[in-house]
Amino acid sequence: MPRSATGRDSVERRAEMQDAAADYHDVVIIGAGLSGIGAACHLREALPDVDFVILEGRERMGGTWDLFRYPGIRSDSDMHTLGYRFKPWKDAKAIADGPAILQYIRETADEFDIGDRIRYRHHLTKAEWSSDDCAWSLNVAVGEERELRRVRCGFLLMCAGYYSYEHGHTPDFPGRERFAGDIVHPQEWPEDLEYQGKRVVIIGSGATAVTLLPELAKTAGHVTMLQRSPTYMIAFPDEDIIAKVLGKILPAKLAYRITRWKNIRLQAFIFRFARKRPGLMRRFLVGQARRTLGASYDVDRHFNPHYDPWEQRLCLIPNNDLFETIRSGRASVVTDRIRSFTENGILLESGESIEADIIITATGLDIVVLGGAEFHIDGKRLDFSDAYTYKGVMIEGVPNMISTFGYINASWTLRADLIARFSCRVLGHMQDKAYRKCVPALRVEDEGMEAKPWVTGFSSGYLQRVMEQLPSQGDREPWLNSQDYFADRRKFLEDTLDDGALCFDDMVPCINARPGGMKRHQPPWPHRTPRTR
Repeated sequence: MPRSATGRDSVERRAEMQDAAADYHDVVIIGAGLSGIGAACHLREALPDVDFVILEGRERMGGTWDLFRYPGIRSDSDMHTLGYRFKPWKDAKAIADGPAILQYIRETADEFDIGDRIRYRHHLTKAEWSSDDCAWSLNVAVGEERELRRVRCGFLLMCAGYYSYEHGHTPDFPGRERFAGDIVHPQEWPEDLEYQGKRVVIIGSGATAVTLLPELAKTAGHVTMLQRSPTYMIAFPDEDIIAKVLGKILPAKLAYRITRWKNIRLQAFIFRFARKRPGLMRRFLVGQARRTLGASYDVDRHFNPHYDPWEQRLCLIPNNDLFETIRSGRASVVTDRIRSFTENGILLESGESIEADIIITATGLDIVVLGGAEFHIDGKRLDFSDAYTYKGVMIEGVPNMISTFGYINASWTLRADLIARFSCRVLGHMQDKAYRKCVPALRVEDEGMEAKPWVTGFSSGYLQRVMEQLPSQGDREPWLNSQDYFADRRKFLEDTLDDGALCFDDMVPCINARPGGMKRHQPPWPHRTPRTR
């Protein structure tokens, strides 16, 4: 008998017809920020025949550099390493402001003719892998009405960043509703905020706080940075003298390349020195503050953290601007805990009060895993925390997906660039061999290896809050999530793809179920998939 066209059969048939009609692309890139535009440029150059689109949830490209509009926003890394490998940074200031970085991203997109590949206000909500089709089916909320559309692709590049674009992280401060002034998170900075001549309190001591303080202090009545505990500060000039000299005597690309390598090695040296000789590094960083602020300032209380250097990211202060502003008297630092907000400011645990007209909660970001989207394989929802990460960019048991997560100890784009190039290697290999699927799978020798956190030796709260939601790294390659540029350069660009763990097509174990009634392809090595719900 023919199947009924009503009820469940009808629903299934409509769904199948919708999937068949959905637009299909070889590659979909999620995110049109610094990472997504870079990945698109690499695809254009390395694999010009690959059809791809970029889905961007917001109405403009630029990611972080378009979203954040607070006064003084700038990079916390030099632009010779935060910039793209293939596009020289030509401005005099190596520590660039937000608008200049945004213009750089837009220029790059124009030069590589990326603009017509971007679909704005396309927000990924769910990604479903079908083993039968060897394809991802993406649920995308489109426009202000959040109309649901379906996009299908053979490969998914996740370049959505690491934090929520909807809101920042704000602790639940007691008495918040009592405060009579403005309370602002930097991620939601209002264009009409008037702070000239006002008493401003910035809660926090991270990169955003130390950027805001000297900028606001130019016109505010007084600015107070209220921190629960100190952060290490490192002062650098905002212009790279060597880059300026090289730019006058060498072609732009060569000068940029030399400066980039010089700064990569400098970043690596500072990090390794801090890890090997934390006491010396502490004395150097605290000494910088003491030399600028003077012997009478309580540097140990306000700028000498309880943890070792590089257990959290160092805060870059160009031209000593933070210390110089504090020394001028236009700003101050208070190290204490908040008891509650009051009508006129903040009451501290010590019993002291800080009066304020405006309170800025520079308290960090809300981290989301893979853009906050749901992921399913053959109808089963994935829990990535039960899987290992492959080289920090793929996830055990998850096919045809690479995710970009930059360095925590160096410029984000250094790693994003390597990941984009690795993606092109994988896609090119699949194209050459006519493979439709690649997936990381544990080898026999990997079974039972120790599971370690996604990142080790890094105590910053924004990452610790979500560590249990992230995949684990193992205790051996290729299951390590390195924070070492030179090691990553080797494993992404030079190591063979045929490492026994990255498996292609009929080499891939079945990903539908665990042992016990599991159907497997050859070879029959043990395989473990992310936990499903």
